[in-house]
Amino acid sequence: MSTSDTSAAGREDDGPGNFIAESVREEVARGDHGDPPTIVTRFPPEPNGFINIGHAKSICMQFAIAREHGGRCNLRFDDTNPLKEKVDYVEAIKEDIRWLGFSWDAEVYASDYFEQLYQWAEQLVRDGLAYVDERSEEEIRRTRGDFHTPGEDHASRDRPSEESLALLRKMRAGELDEGAAVLRAKIDMQSKDLKLRDPLMYRIRKVPHHRTGDAWCIYPMYDWAHGQSDAIEGITHSICTLEFLNHHALYDWFLMALRLKDAPDAAPTQIEFGRMNLTHTVLSKRKNLEIVEAGHVGGWDDPRMPTLSGLRRRGYSPEGIRAFVERIGVSKNDGDVDVGLLEHALREDLNARSPRYMAVLRPLELKITNYEGEGEALLLPHFSDGRDDPPTRAVPFGSSIFVERDDFMKDAPKKWWRLAPGREVRLRGAALVTVNEVVEEGGEVVELRCTWDPASRGGNAADGRKVRGTVHFVAAHAAVDAEVRLYDRLFGVPHPEQAEGGFMAALNPDSLEVLTGCKCEPALAAVAPETRVQFERLGYFVAERHEHSPERPVFNRTITLKDSWAKLAKKLGR
Repeated sequence: MSTSDTSAAGREDDGPGNFIAESVREEVARGDHGDPPTIVTRFPPEPNGFINIGHAKSICMQFAIAREHGGRCNLRFDDTNPLKEKVDYVEAIKEDIRWLGFSWDAEVYASDYFEQLYQWAEQLVRDGLAYVDERSEEEIRRTRGDFHTPGEDHASRDRPSEESLALLRKMRAGELDEGAAVLRAKIDMQSKDLKLRDPLMYRIRKVPHHRTGDAWCIYPMYDWAHGQSDAIEGITHSICTLEFLNHHALYDWFLMALRLKDAPDAAPTQIEFGRMNLTHTVLSKRKNLEIVEAGHVGGWDDPRMPTLSGLRRRGYSPEGIRAFVERIGVSKNDGDVDVGLLEHALREDLNARSPRYMAVLRPLELKITNYEGEGEALLLPHFSDGRDDPPTRAVPFGSSIFVERDDFMKDAPKKWWRLAPGREVRLRGAALVTVNEVVEEGGEVVELRCTWDPASRGGNAADGRKVRGTVHFVAAHAAVDAEVRLYDRLFGVPHPEQAEGGFMAALNPDSLEVLTGCKCEPALAAVAPETRVQFERLGYFVAERHEHSPERPVFNRTITLKDSWAKLAKKLGR
C-alpha cells in the first residue's frame, strides 16, 4: 500500500469506533478474502468541486482499511456528468489527497469504462432487461409514482429488444436530440423501492467531456456506472455514505443482471456509513459553489471554506485533520459533530509542532526612558510545550518597542493585570516595566512612556515580588511590517442550513478582518509560505500560501489559542 510515512498510518478505529474496519477484520479472520487476503477499496469523488473536511473522513477510512490488510486503494473520478466537471477540480482533488498524507495505487476514471459500460448496456437490452423510452424525463418522473402510489407501466417496456437496441445505437451515434430518449433498466414499476422502478441508465448530453472530448454524446447515470466500475477494478468493499443506502438494491441488481455478482455475498459489496454534519459549516459542494459564485469568499481555497484547500491555506495541518477523523470514529448513523472538536484537535497538533514568535497586530509604541543601549538580543524559547531542552531564538530588544493597543487601559479596573498608568507588568522574557506617562493626540493614545527595573532582566524581580501581568512586544528598531488576516467561522450559527432565510442569511459578516501595519519579529519575514507558527498570546497563524514573501509578509490566522465562541455562547446562555 503506497502511503506517506506519517501518522496517517494509525488505525482508523482508535477513536469512538469504526464498525466497517471491525467488519473487514472479521471477514479477513474468517478467510473470506483469501490467504493472504485481497482487500481493495476506492475513493470515488465527482470532479465537480473541491473536496472538503467531510470527504477527509472517507479518504482516511478507505486508505486505512486497505493499508491495514496489505491491500490497494484506488482514486477513481466519477466523471459521468460533463456539464459540471472540470480538469481543474481533478487536479485540486489529487493535490488535496496528497497533502492529507495519502497516495493511491491506481488513478482511474469512470470514463475509462465508457465503452465497456455501453457494451454491457447493449447486453441488458438483448436480455430484455433494459429498453429505450422516448418520453421526456419529466413524463417519466411523473409516471414513476411515489411512496404511496405505484409506478405506471408504459408501452416502451414491451417494445422488442431489437427496436430498443436500434434506438440505443442512434442515441450513441448522435442521431437523436437531447431529451429525445433515455435508456432505462427494466425491473419493476410497482416495487416499493423507488430506485427499482425502471431507473435511467443513459441520457443524451451533447457536450464535450473533459477527458473523452466529443467521443460520446450519451453518458451513464451514476447508479449504472458505479457498481460496474467497482467490479472492473476488483473492489471488495464499496464504502459510501448513508445517503446511498437506498441505492444498495439497485447496485446489486445491476451486478446480478450482468452476472458480475453470482451470489449475494460475492464482491463487490456496498457498505454505508453515517455522514458527518459539522456545526457552523456547510459541506454541500453545490452550496459551496453558490457561496463562491456569489462572491462571499475569494474562491474554493478561501481560508474560510471547509475545503481541504481552504483549510490548508488557513493553516490547518494534515496531522490535525487526521487526528480529528480518528476521534469522531465511523458509525452507522448520520450525526452532528461540533466544530469545536475539530478545532481542539488542531490546537493540540499545532501546539506540539509550531515555533513561537511575537507579533503585535494593533501596535502602540512604548518607550523605556531609563533604558541604556540599543540592539540587545534576548534568547527566548522557540517552543514552550514542555520540552526538556527547548531551542531558543534571538529576539531584538531596545528602548522603543511596540505593544498591543488592547493591552493598555488608561482607566483600568482593579483586576486589570496589563498595562495601565502606575501598574507594573512583565515584558515577555525581558524585564518589568511601569507606565509613567501617557501621550495623547486628539484624544487618542499614541505613546506610552515607562521605566524599567534593571534588576528584573529576564522578567522576574530580584526581590521576589510578584507581578501577575505579562505582555508581548516587538522591538521598534527591528520590527517588520506585515499584513495579518484574521479569519473566523464563515457561519455565525451552529446549523446554517436550518437558518431562517437559508444558509446564505447565516453568513458571518465578521469572518475576515484585514490588518495592515502589524509589527513582527524580523525572523517571521524569512519563514517559507505555509509555515505554521504561534504568535505568542494571540493564536496560531500561517504564512500565506500564495502571497507571503520576505518583502511583503502576509499571515493568516488559523485559530485563536482558546475557543472564544464557547465563551460567547455561555455568556448568551445558548
